[in-house]
Amino acid sequence: MHRYARFFSDDILIERPAGSGNKVTLTAIADDLAHRLVSIFLDDTRGRRPVFGDTGLFQTHPDWHDLLPFHEYFHGDTGRGAGASHQTGWTALVADLVMRTADRGATSNQP
Repeated sequence: MHRYARFFSDDILIERPAGSGNKVTLTAIADDLAHRLVSIFLDDTRGRRPVFGDTGLFQTHPDWHDLLPFHEYFHGDTGRGAGASHQTGWTALVADLVMRTADRGATSNQP
């Protein structure tokens, strides 16, 4: 989506969410989707990572908390990892998004 945004610039606006009347650029949508995906792996305000779900060992034990699995699927509401873990498929995209998000954060206030 970032590639489309670079090509079309801010000439295309998409209603988001659908039916809201709120129009945003492709860049804004791509940044929001990246932020949502990356946030599955980040500590929330309670120091818990959504990817770990209710697994206390990973949520609280310092030896396990920073070992991040890349699951095949994620629960749509909670972000809990589901299915096979330690995948190198599409979820490996998160590593690229983390780097891009960090680079963007260093130059702007957006995720």
